[in-house]
Amino acid sequence: MTDGTAPFLLHPGDPGSPVILHVPHASRVIPADVRAGIVLDDRALEAELDHITDAWTDRIAAAAAVAARVRPWRFVNRLSRLVVDPERFPDEREEMLAVGMGAVYTRTTHREVLRPADADPRPLIERYFHPYAEAMTAAVAERLDAVGRAVVVDVHSYPARALPYELHGDGPRPPVCLGTDAFHTSGPLLDAARRAFAGFGGTEPDTPFAGAYVPLRYYGRDARVGALMVEIRRDLYLDERGAPRDAAVGALGRALAGLVDRLPL
Repeated sequence: MTDGTAPFLLHPGDPGSPVILHVPHASRVIPADVRAGIVLDDRALEAELDHITDAWTDRIAAAAAVAARVRPWRFVNRLSRLVVDPERFPDEREEMLAVGMGAVYTRTTHREVLRPADADPRPLIERYFHPYAEAMTAAVAERLDAVGRAVVVDVHSYPARALPYELHGDGPRPPVCLGTDAFHTSGPLLDAARRAFAGFGGTEPDTPFAGAYVPLRYYGRDARVGALMVEIRRDLYLDERGAPRDAAVGALGRALAGLVDRLPL
């Protein structure tokens, strides 16, 4: 799926790069038939998209790809996470089911109704979640075949103030949160990220969000797949209206490129 109507795009990087910048939550696009299953009116939906969208993280990743010495690959979701959230477990393993935010959300960031209680998530999972997961798995497999390893760097953002849906929102909210996985995040990878983002006021691991995305085929099984989540606090690069500050977006893109450049080929 690389045509103009695809729900996701894989932007090619250097053939020798193991790095995939993964941008799952930057879009606000909801297909009309999916919109019909959401109970919010248009104004409330726009407000919810303001809360839930990792705005402009696709632009930060694109800037990083340009600035890096060896261009990373980029896998970008072109649909809103209100369609499906490709980073959730699609079953009972997902802890966010407790607040109605599994692979298919039924509740909003403020724990209000998003979809009817009897809404069947299976059609959305079959149409959107599984093809996305298969494509990300294929992208990682291709990097493993090409260079012997893969490093998935998730690019996210989060609000300065906790939202009601957050299960772990009472801890520190650093300028940059680095989400880790005990199996897939090595010490050198975490250290490289700390150095890359040191100039933005500090980093902390796994607060307020923890974990890192790995396709399920490799999750907890293949140490050749590294993973790290970069959560950028939104006030670093958005103004009070939610508009991007170009200089800050550029600086964060260069910092992300610095992380890419610190990883051995």
